[in-house]
Amino acid sequence: MVLILSGTGDGRKITRALIQKSYPVSVIASTSYGRELAVEDGAALVGDGLPADVDTLIKDLGIRVVVDARHPFNRQDEESLIKTCSEQNIIYLRVGREETSIASSELVHQVHSMAEAAEKAVTLGKTIFLTTGSNDLEHFINLQKKHDIRLVVRVLPEHRVIKKCQDLGIKPRDIVAMQGPFSKQINKALFKMYRASVVVTKDSGKAGGTDTKVDAALSLKIPVVIVKRLHNLHNREYGWQEVLKLLLNKLPLQKNGRDRHEQ
Repeated sequence: MVLILSGTGDGRKITRALIQKSYPVSVIASTSYGRELAVEDGAALVGDGLPADVDTLIKDLGIRVVVDARHPFNRQDEESLIKTCSEQNIIYLRVGREETSIASSELVHQVHSMAEAAEKAVTLGKTIFLTTGSNDLEHFINLQKKHDIRLVVRVLPEHRVIKKCQDLGIKPRDIVAMQGPFSKQINKALFKMYRASVVVTKDSGKAGGTDTKVDAALSLKIPVVIVKRLHNLHNREYGWQEVLKLLLNKLPLQKNGRDRHEQ
Protein backbone atom coordinates (compact mmCIF):
# COMPACT_ATOMS: atom_id res chain seq x y z
CA MET A 1 0.00 0.00 0.00
CA VAL A 2 1.20 3.49 -0.91
CA LEU A 3 0.20 6.36 1.39
CA ILE A 4 0.15 9.77 -0.30
CA LEU A 5 0.08 12.97 1.72
CA SER A 6 -1.51 15.14 -0.90
CA GLY A 7 -1.74 18.92 -0.93
CA THR A 8 -0.63 19.81 -4.46
CA GLY A 9 -1.42 19.00 -8.07
CA ASP A 10 1.71 16.84 -8.06
CA GLY A 11 0.17 14.62 -5.41
CA ARG A 12 -2.93 14.13 -7.51
CA LYS A 13 -0.88 13.27 -10.60
CA ILE A 14 0.92 10.55 -8.66
CA THR A 15 -2.32 9.26 -7.16
CA ARG A 16 -4.09 9.00 -10.51
CA ALA A 17 -1.14 7.39 -12.26
CA LEU A 18 -0.78 4.71 -9.58
CA ILE A 19 -4.49 3.95 -9.51
CA GLN A 20 -4.54 3.64 -13.29
CA LYS A 21 -1.81 1.02 -12.90
CA SER A 22 -3.92 -0.78 -10.24
CA TYR A 23 -1.62 0.06 -7.33
CA PRO A 24 -3.35 0.26 -3.91
CA VAL A 25 -3.33 3.90 -2.80
CA SER A 26 -4.50 5.65 0.36
CA VAL A 27 -4.59 9.45 0.56
CA ILE A 28 -4.47 12.00 3.35
CA ALA A 29 -5.54 15.33 1.82
CA SER A 30 -5.10 18.73 3.42
CA THR A 31 -8.35 20.33 2.19
CA SER A 32 -11.96 19.24 1.70
CA TYR A 33 -11.55 19.86 -2.02
CA GLY A 34 -8.47 17.63 -2.04
CA ARG A 35 -10.42 14.90 -0.29
CA GLU A 36 -13.19 15.14 -2.89
CA LEU A 37 -10.63 14.78 -5.68
CA ALA A 38 -8.98 11.79 -3.98
CA VAL A 39 -12.31 9.96 -3.76
CA GLU A 40 -13.11 10.95 -7.34
CA ASP A 41 -9.79 9.44 -8.45
CA GLY A 42 -10.56 6.15 -6.70
CA ALA A 43 -8.14 6.38 -3.78
CA ALA A 44 -8.94 5.21 -0.28
CA LEU A 45 -9.38 8.32 1.87
CA VAL A 46 -7.66 8.11 5.25
CA GLY A 47 -8.32 11.53 6.77
CA ASP A 48 -7.65 15.25 6.69
CA GLY A 49 -4.27 15.23 8.41
CA LEU A 50 -1.59 13.07 9.95
CA PRO A 51 -2.86 11.45 13.16
CA ALA A 52 -0.86 11.77 16.35
CA ASP A 53 -0.26 8.03 16.31
CA VAL A 54 1.12 7.74 12.79
CA ASP A 55 2.90 4.47 13.77
CA THR A 56 -0.43 2.72 14.21
CA LEU A 57 -1.82 4.13 10.98
CA ILE A 58 1.13 2.81 8.98
CA LYS A 59 0.90 -0.63 10.58
CA ASP A 60 -2.89 -0.92 10.29
CA LEU A 61 -2.89 0.00 6.59
CA GLY A 62 0.17 -2.08 5.74
CA ILE A 63 1.91 0.97 4.31
CA ARG A 64 5.15 0.22 2.49
CA VAL A 65 5.76 3.62 0.90
CA VAL A 66 4.92 7.16 2.07
CA VAL A 67 4.87 9.86 -0.61
CA ASP A 68 4.89 13.32 0.93
CA ALA A 69 3.36 15.54 -1.75
CA ARG A 70 2.20 18.32 0.53
CA HIS A 71 2.78 21.98 -0.26
CA PRO A 72 6.50 22.85 -0.30
CA PHE A 73 5.95 25.08 2.75
CA ASN A 74 4.08 22.41 4.70
CA ARG A 75 6.80 20.77 6.78
CA GLN A 76 4.58 19.90 9.71
CA ASP A 77 5.68 16.68 11.44
CA GLU A 78 8.11 15.93 8.62
CA GLU A 79 11.03 15.02 10.86
CA SER A 80 8.97 12.69 13.03
CA LEU A 81 7.41 11.09 9.94
CA ILE A 82 10.84 10.44 8.43
CA LYS A 83 11.96 8.93 11.74
CA THR A 84 8.89 6.67 11.91
CA CYS A 85 9.38 5.47 8.34
CA SER A 86 13.05 4.74 9.00
CA GLU A 87 12.27 2.76 12.15
CA GLN A 88 9.63 0.68 10.36
CA ASN A 89 11.69 0.20 7.18
CA ILE A 90 9.14 2.21 5.20
CA ILE A 91 10.24 4.10 2.10
CA TYR A 92 9.70 7.86 2.43
CA LEU A 93 9.74 10.07 -0.68
CA ARG A 94 9.33 13.83 -0.48
CA VAL A 95 8.00 15.52 -3.63
CA GLY A 96 9.78 18.80 -4.29
CA ARG A 97 9.65 21.62 -6.79
CA GLU A 98 12.33 23.70 -8.40
CA GLU A 99 12.63 27.17 -6.96
CA THR A 100 11.48 30.03 -9.14
CA SER A 101 14.14 31.74 -11.22
CA ILE A 102 13.65 35.45 -10.71
CA ALA A 103 15.62 38.18 -12.45
CA SER A 104 17.39 40.63 -10.17
CA SER A 105 15.26 43.70 -9.49
CA GLU A 106 15.11 46.41 -6.86
CA LEU A 107 11.39 45.64 -6.63
CA VAL A 108 11.99 42.05 -5.48
CA HIS A 109 12.59 41.43 -1.78
CA GLN A 110 13.43 37.90 -0.65
CA VAL A 111 12.76 36.82 2.95
CA HIS A 112 12.74 33.50 4.81
CA SER A 113 9.61 33.57 6.96
CA MET A 114 6.08 34.94 6.94
CA ALA A 115 6.87 37.07 9.98
CA GLU A 116 9.75 38.65 8.08
CA ALA A 117 7.50 39.07 5.02
CA ALA A 118 4.93 40.99 7.06
CA GLU A 119 7.54 43.30 8.54
CA LYS A 120 8.99 44.01 5.10
CA ALA A 121 5.65 44.44 3.31
CA VAL A 122 4.41 47.19 5.63
CA THR A 123 7.46 49.28 4.71
CA LEU A 124 6.70 49.03 0.99
CA GLY A 125 3.05 50.01 0.64
CA LYS A 126 -0.32 50.62 2.24
CA THR A 127 -2.33 48.00 0.32
CA ILE A 128 -0.82 44.55 0.74
CA PHE A 129 -2.09 41.86 -1.61
CA LEU A 130 -1.45 38.47 -0.03
CA THR A 131 -1.27 35.49 -2.41
CA THR A 132 -0.05 33.11 0.31
CA GLY A 133 -3.35 31.55 1.34
CA SER A 134 -4.91 31.51 4.80
CA ASN A 135 -1.95 30.21 6.78
CA ASP A 136 0.08 32.71 8.81
CA LEU A 137 -2.38 35.56 8.29
CA GLU A 138 -1.91 36.50 11.92
CA HIS A 139 1.51 38.03 11.19
CA PHE A 140 -0.13 40.59 8.92
CA ILE A 141 -3.23 41.12 11.09
CA ASN A 142 -1.01 42.03 14.03
CA LEU A 143 0.59 44.82 11.99
CA GLN A 144 -2.55 46.00 10.22
CA LYS A 145 -3.81 48.54 12.75
CA LYS A 146 -0.36 49.63 13.87
CA HIS A 147 0.64 50.60 10.33
CA ASP A 148 -2.84 51.51 9.00
CA ILE A 149 -2.63 49.13 6.05
CA ARG A 150 -5.27 47.52 3.88
CA LEU A 151 -4.90 43.75 3.66
CA VAL A 152 -6.31 41.94 0.61
CA VAL A 153 -6.11 38.14 0.76
CA ARG A 154 -6.51 35.64 -2.05
CA VAL A 155 -7.58 32.28 -0.63
CA LEU A 156 -9.28 29.03 -1.60
CA PRO A 157 -13.08 29.29 -1.95
CA GLU A 158 -13.73 27.03 1.04
CA HIS A 159 -16.05 27.83 3.93
CA ARG A 160 -13.44 27.02 6.58
CA VAL A 161 -10.87 29.30 4.97
CA ILE A 162 -13.22 32.21 4.38
CA LYS A 163 -14.57 31.93 7.93
CA LYS A 164 -11.02 32.13 9.30
CA CYS A 165 -10.43 35.33 7.33
CA GLN A 166 -13.66 36.87 8.59
CA ASP A 167 -12.96 35.79 12.16
CA LEU A 168 -9.63 37.63 11.91
CA GLY A 169 -11.50 40.78 10.92
CA ILE A 170 -10.84 40.80 7.17
CA LYS A 171 -13.79 42.39 5.43
CA PRO A 172 -15.62 40.56 2.59
CA ARG A 173 -14.51 43.21 0.08
CA ASP A 174 -10.89 42.29 0.83
CA ILE A 175 -11.31 38.51 0.42
CA VAL A 176 -10.65 37.13 -3.06
CA ALA A 177 -11.87 33.51 -3.02
CA MET A 178 -10.50 31.80 -6.13
CA GLN A 179 -8.88 28.51 -7.08
CA GLY A 180 -5.44 28.94 -8.68
CA PRO A 181 -2.91 28.89 -10.14
CA PHE A 182 -3.52 32.00 -12.25
CA SER A 183 -2.15 33.41 -15.47
CA LYS A 184 -0.12 36.61 -15.60
CA GLN A 185 -3.12 38.39 -17.13
CA ILE A 186 -5.48 37.40 -14.29
CA ASN A 187 -2.92 38.38 -11.67
CA LYS A 188 -2.41 41.77 -13.32
CA ALA A 189 -6.15 42.38 -13.45
CA LEU A 190 -6.58 41.55 -9.76
CA PHE A 191 -3.57 43.58 -8.63
CA LYS A 192 -4.89 46.58 -10.57
CA MET A 193 -8.48 46.07 -9.41
CA TYR A 194 -7.48 46.09 -5.74
CA ARG A 195 -4.85 48.80 -6.25
CA ALA A 196 -2.15 46.67 -4.70
CA SER A 197 0.93 48.60 -3.64
CA VAL A 198 2.87 45.48 -2.61
CA VAL A 199 2.39 41.77 -3.39
CA VAL A 200 3.42 38.98 -1.04
CA THR A 201 3.96 35.43 -2.31
CA LYS A 202 5.68 32.22 -1.33
CA ASP A 203 8.15 30.58 -3.69
CA SER A 204 5.94 27.61 -4.53
CA GLY A 205 7.64 27.07 -7.88
CA LYS A 206 6.21 27.33 -11.36
CA ALA A 207 3.56 24.74 -10.55
CA GLY A 208 2.29 27.05 -7.83
CA GLY A 209 2.18 30.04 -10.16
CA THR A 210 4.95 32.02 -8.47
CA ASP A 211 6.44 33.10 -11.79
CA THR A 212 3.18 34.58 -13.10
CA LYS A 213 2.56 36.45 -9.84
CA VAL A 214 6.00 38.01 -9.91
CA ASP A 215 5.83 38.81 -13.63
CA ALA A 216 2.43 40.45 -13.19
CA ALA A 217 3.56 42.56 -10.24
CA LEU A 218 6.80 43.69 -11.88
CA SER A 219 4.99 44.61 -15.09
CA LEU A 220 2.90 47.00 -12.96
CA LYS A 221 5.98 48.27 -11.08
CA ILE A 222 4.63 46.81 -7.83
CA PRO A 223 7.21 45.59 -5.28
CA VAL A 224 7.10 41.88 -4.42
CA VAL A 225 8.02 40.17 -1.17
CA ILE A 226 8.91 36.50 -1.77
CA VAL A 227 9.15 34.01 1.05
CA LYS A 228 11.86 31.51 0.15
CA ARG A 229 11.68 27.86 1.19
CA LEU A 230 13.54 26.18 3.98
CA HIS A 231 14.77 22.80 2.79
CA ASN A 232 15.34 19.64 4.76
CA LEU A 233 19.04 19.23 4.07
CA HIS A 234 19.02 15.64 5.34
CA ASN A 235 16.41 14.31 2.94
CA ARG A 236 16.38 14.36 -0.85
CA GLU A 237 13.40 15.78 -2.71
CA TYR A 238 12.09 14.24 -5.94
CA GLY A 239 10.08 15.58 -8.86
CA TRP A 240 6.71 13.90 -9.21
CA GLN A 241 7.87 12.14 -12.38
CA GLU A 242 10.86 10.72 -10.48
CA VAL A 243 8.55 9.42 -7.76
CA LEU A 244 6.38 7.67 -10.33
CA LYS A 245 9.40 6.11 -11.98
CA LEU A 246 10.60 4.73 -8.66
CA LEU A 247 7.20 3.39 -7.69
CA LEU A 248 6.30 1.86 -11.03
CA ASN A 249 9.67 0.42 -12.01
CA LYS A 250 11.73 -0.26 -8.94
CA LEU A 251 9.62 -0.92 -5.87
CA PRO A 252 8.32 -4.46 -5.24
CA LEU A 253 4.66 -3.59 -4.89
CA GLN A 254 1.93 -6.10 -5.58
CA LYS A 255 -0.49 -4.65 -8.09
CA ASN A 256 -4.16 -5.50 -8.74
CA GLY A 257 -5.34 -5.38 -5.18
CA ARG A 258 -3.63 -5.46 -1.83
CA ASP A 259 0.02 -5.93 -1.11
CA ARG A 260 1.10 -9.53 -0.91
CA HIS A 261 1.44 -9.60 2.87
CA GLU A 262 -2.16 -8.40 3.28
CA GLN A 263 -3.70 -11.22 1.26
